[in-house]
Amino acid sequence: MEVAKLNENIKYLRKKFGYTQETFAVAIGIKRSLVGAYEEGRADPRLANLLRMSELFNVSVDTLISQDVSSLPEDELYIRNQEAKVLSITVDSEDNENIELIPQKASAGYLNGYADPEYIENLPKFQLPMLPQNATYRAFEISGDSMLPLLPGTIIIGKYIERVSDIKNGKTYVLLSKEEGVVYKRVFNYVDENGMLFLVSDNKTYSPYQVEAKNIIEVWESKAFISIDFPDPSTAVPEMNISELTGIVANLQNEIVKLKEGK
Repeated sequence: MEVAKLNENIKYLRKKFGYTQETFAVAIGIKRSLVGAYEEGRADPRLANLLRMSELFNVSVDTLISQDVSSLPEDELYIRNQEAKVLSITVDSEDNENIELIPQKASAGYLNGYADPEYIENLPKFQLPMLPQNATYRAFEISGDSMLPLLPGTIIIGKYIERVSDIKNGKTYVLLSKEEGVVYKRVFNYVDENGMLFLVSDNKTYSPYQVEAKNIIEVWESKAFISIDFPDPSTAVPEMNISELTGIVANLQNEIVKLKEGK
């Protein structure tokens, strides 16, 4: 093991992903002093801790210990990140995959526990026989009114998507991101152009905004929803087709570019 390169990689990735030594220690489940020892090359991480780092950064253990990740091109590191993702799931007594439910009150904890099999095991779980069985699904309870007419408390059933780059413009997705945790939005994909995603609310009183694709941890394409409340016609918002939405997002994209260029 190349300790010098490993300790530099740990420090580089920790900062790149926006963790302080304290928050990184909490995410890995170790003491803050041990993070300092790793980064200064005074201690070697145990395999269990290397695996937790690998999951947290979405980088393979091999890349972590054998590559200078700071020298890897952004797109190459991004591809490695996506390919290294391992999804924790649960199954029933007949080996059928469950649908784990992330209640709204537990969504903040999911940001730290998404890769922890024990955390996933303890989530509420159920099955929907009508869904195709050749995919992995997870359920998320939404909050707020940004996606009206779907009301707060609605359960979104999402199909797991391996690559952020596979997001289709105008479709709705549940995204797990480092900055915002769990969000449910209509998404427009600009990964190939500039590494960004634009998130749009169906309630047009909320402004679209952009996030960096590299900060997205999980993508779940919405396939169904469950609600005990029927939509109230008074809460419905005017419909807008995908072409109109695409135009709005493109204009917003151009305005952001102009602002960055100082024009």
